[in-house]
Amino acid sequence: MLPLILLLLVSLSFGVKVYVVEREQGSVAVIEGKGIHRIKDLGNLNHATLKFKGKFAYLISRDGYLSKIDTSKDSLLEKVKVGKSTIGFTFCSNRIAVANYAPHTVVFLNDDLKVVKEFITGSKNVGIKSYKNLLVFSLMDKDSVWVVDCENLKKVKELKGVGRVPFDALIAGDRYIVGFFKESSVGVLSLKDFSYRKVKFRKDKEEVVFKVPHFGLWGVYRNYAYIPAVGDRKVHVVNLESFTYEGSVEVVGLPVFVSVSPDGRYLAVNFSGDKEDYLTLIDRETLRVLKSVPLGRRILHFRFTPDGKFIYISSYYENKLKKVSVPDLEVLEEFPAMTPSGVFIKGG
Repeated sequence: MLPLILLLLVSLSFGVKVYVVEREQGSVAVIEGKGIHRIKDLGNLNHATLKFKGKFAYLISRDGYLSKIDTSKDSLLEKVKVGKSTIGFTFCSNRIAVANYAPHTVVFLNDDLKVVKEFITGSKNVGIKSYKNLLVFSLMDKDSVWVVDCENLKKVKELKGVGRVPFDALIAGDRYIVGFFKESSVGVLSLKDFSYRKVKFRKDKEEVVFKVPHFGLWGVYRNYAYIPAVGDRKVHVVNLESFTYEGSVEVVGLPVFVSVSPDGRYLAVNFSGDKEDYLTLIDRETLRVLKSVPLGRRILHFRFTPDGKFIYISSYYENKLKKVSVPDLEVLEEFPAMTPSGVFIKGG
């Protein structure tokens, strides 16, 4: 009997909690097992981002509130105003760094949400990423990239004229890759020696247009990126090491998000327009479409569980979060969630 109890406790300890943003409600619904709990009064949650650190979750709202949540009790511990219009945040050297559109600042806070440093940039700040002890972000209005040391809170590098209207970015190995609103190229900053170059992806000598600069929509696995096409029913494949174009996958609709399963076996894709109710699963190695099925009414977001066996999807017009099997794409469970958008998973 004792081994059975221990096995049960171990299995429970490795369970998952799903946090889904209820966009129009200003709340986050927490699903654990069959139970649902809500954390309310979190601000304007359009494009809200939630990240986990230890036993806490941190959430940034569009109207500049940073909230700290105790994930053991799923209670709101602290909420502070860090801006008027906020785009993203990251963790760096035991600090939290927040990028603001307005005011034109990047704000560093400690774990208790106390401000320890504020950089006035004179620009909307975007593409905020961390690498070791470095914080890297782009100045949208100044065509610049700044690098800040998160330990001594000093600017160590400023690159000007990087490209026309930089926006989103990603870290690939030791490189900061930034996209631009008004250029089809991407900028590549080495975080070893701060050398910088711009590259373009080409197919048969023609430029390939991606859904840049929203890199949050890209699926990245090792040296490969899987990128939604713009105005085309394709997912492009590029090599982020050589910056070569590797091909594309035909899909049923206009892709929005591409996500890679944690084990790298599958790509999952959702869509806008006439196929916004569909989810597609692709074999990542062969790039063969395995299944495309309608699973909701306007699937805004989705996320694989850490073991890659399930996907949780937010069905906006149904007011539901759904648990879906992989690779069968069969709905196993449904949970009520009001105007659900972003899906975030802890544990597993």
